Amino acid sequence: MIEKRRTKKSSKIKSILVIVILSFVLIGCLLVLFIANDKRIMNHTENHVVKVEKNFSSETTEQDSSSSEKENNQSAETIINHTVSLAKEGKIEIAPFVAGKTKVSEVTREWGDPKQESPLDTITYEDYPNHVATIGVKNNVVMDLRSWGSNLKEIHYKDIIKMLGEAEEIKYYQDEIHDQVILSYLVNANYELKWILPKPTKEADNPAVDHISIVSTQQLDDSEQTSIDQTEMSFDEKIGQMIIAGVEGTSMQANNKQLITEYHIGGVIFYSENLLSYQQSAKFIQRFKEINRSNRHPLLISVDQEGGEVSRVPGVEKIPSSASIGKRGDADYAYDIGVKLGEQLKSAGFNVDFAPVLDINSNPNNPVIGDRSYGDNPSLVSKMGIQTMHGIQSKNIIAVIKHFPGHGDTSVDSHMELPKVVKPLKELEKFELVPFKNAIQSGADVVMVAHILNPKLDQNYPASLSKAVITDILRNDLSFDGVVITDDLTMGAIMKHYDIGEAAVQSIKAGSDILLVAHDYTKVVQVIERIKEAVRDGEISEERINESVNRITKLKEEYLRS
Repeated sequence: MIEKRRTKKSSKIKSILVIVILSFVLIGCLLVLFIANDKRIMNHTENHVVKVEKNFSSETTEQDSSSSEKENNQSAETIINHTVSLAKEGKIEIAPFVAGKTKVSEVTREWGDPKQESPLDTITYEDYPNHVATIGVKNNVVMDLRSWGSNLKEIHYKDIIKMLGEAEEIKYYQDEIHDQVILSYLVNANYELKWILPKPTKEADNPAVDHISIVSTQQLDDSEQTSIDQTEMSFDEKIGQMIIAGVEGTSMQANNKQLITEYHIGGVIFYSENLLSYQQSAKFIQRFKEINRSNRHPLLISVDQEGGEVSRVPGVEKIPSSASIGKRGDADYAYDIGVKLGEQLKSAGFNVDFAPVLDINSNPNNPVIGDRSYGDNPSLVSKMGIQTMHGIQSKNIIAVIKHFPGHGDTSVDSHMELPKVVKPLKELEKFELVPFKNAIQSGADVVMVAHILNPKLDQNYPASLSKAVITDILRNDLSFDGVVITDDLTMGAIMKHYDIGEAAVQSIKAGSDILLVAHDYTKVVQVIERIKEAVRDGEISEERINESVNRITKLKEEYLRS
C-alpha cells in the first residue's frame, strides 16, 4: 500500500517536470521567434535608412556635380574672355611683355637668361620654366608669347568652341611625346591667339588646354620697314606710289598680289563687298601687308568709314551719321566720334580713312551728300568736321577731307555722271571753301578732289583734272602742301567723258599726288602704263613725279613709321 503511494507520487513529479520542461521549451521557441522577428524588423529599418541615405547622397552628388559643372563653365568662360582680352593687346597673364613690341633685352632684364634656347626657322624660342612661359624672338623682338599657366587647365576643347566658334585655322602637331591640335583665332589685325590641346579622341573628346600662344601677325611693323629714300627708288616704284588701287575678292587674288609685287602700288582701298566680317577683314588686310614685305615702303590701307550709311567695316559699333553729329553741335562729341572711327580702323589694320566729309549740304536735291554732311552752313561743318578729323588723327590714322572744292550744291551723282556747278571763286570763298580752308589751317594732311565741273573756274576740266583748282586754288590760295588725291577715276563722271589713262596724266599735270583707281585691275594697269609713257615722252617731268613722291613718303614717314 505504501509502495503504491510512492509510485503514484513519483509519477506525479515526473509529470510536473515534463510540464516545466515543455514550458521552458515553448518559452525558448517563442523567444527565438521574437528575436528573429525583431532582427528582421531591424534589418528592414536599416535597409530603408540606407536606401534613403543613398537616395539623398545621390541627389546631393547630382546637385553638387551640377553646381560644380556650372561653376567650372563660369570659370572657363571668365578665363577665356580674359585671355582673349589680353591677346588683343599682345599680352599673356603671367608676363609683363607685349608681342611684336618688347625687345629681348627687356625680357632678360626682367627674367634673366632663359634656361634653354631652341632655334626654329627664323624664330628662337627661349624657355622660362620658373615663369611657365616661353618667348619666341625674331630680330631681337618678342614675336610669340606662350603660357602654360595652371588656370588654363580649367579650359577644355568644347569650352573654346562654344565661346569662340570654329577656329579660323586648325593645325596638328605630333612628335614622340605630343599629339596635339592647334586652334587659331585672329583676335584683331595685330595678334593671333592659338590654343594648343591634346588631339581629341573618341575616348577623350574634351581635352584640357595644354598651353596658349599669342603671336604678333606683324612680322615687322610698318615702322621697322626700310626707311624710304627716294634716291634709291626705281622709276616703277615712284609711279606705283602714286596709285591707290581697288581690291578684288574677299581673299588674296593673283591680280591683287601682282599690283603689289610687280607694280609697287602705294596703297589699296576696300569696299563693303571685300569685307565680310571683322575677322575676315583683319586677316585679308594682314595678307596685303605680308605680301608688301618685299617692298621698302608700307601700303596705305584705306576705306570709306564716315559713319551713318557710309560705313564699310563690319563687326564694329555703328557710328551715327555726320548730320546727326552736326545737330548736336557738340565739338567734344565730334572729336570722340573721330577717336572711335580711328580706333575701329586701327584695330582692323587700316591706316587711312576717307573722312570727314566737309561738303555743305546746301542743295536739298543733292543725291549723293545728304546726311553725309554735318549741316547747311560753313561754320557748323568746319567745327564738327575739324574735330572729327582731329579725333581720327589722334589714333594715328590718316584723315582725308573731301570733296574739294565742295560737292554740296550739286544735283547729279558723280558716280553716275559729271556734276556741274556754276559759281565764281568769290562766292565759293565765302561758302564752299570755308570748311576746307579752316581744316587746312588746322592740320589736314590729305585732300580729296571731286569730279565736279565749274566753268567759272575751268571750262575744260572737272576739279580733279584742273590745274586752276588744284594748283592755283588749293595749293597757292589755300597754301596746302599736303597730299592731294583724286576721287575714284572709275566713276561715271570721268569714264563717260575721258579715257582713264588720259585723265590720270591730266590729273598729275594739274597737281594731284595720288590717283584713286578703285575698281578693275585692267584700269589700274592702264593708268600706270600711261603715266610711265607720259614721263618717257616728256609730257610729265620726272621732277613733277618726285614732288608727289616726296609728299607721299613724308606722309607715310609721319603716320606709318611713328
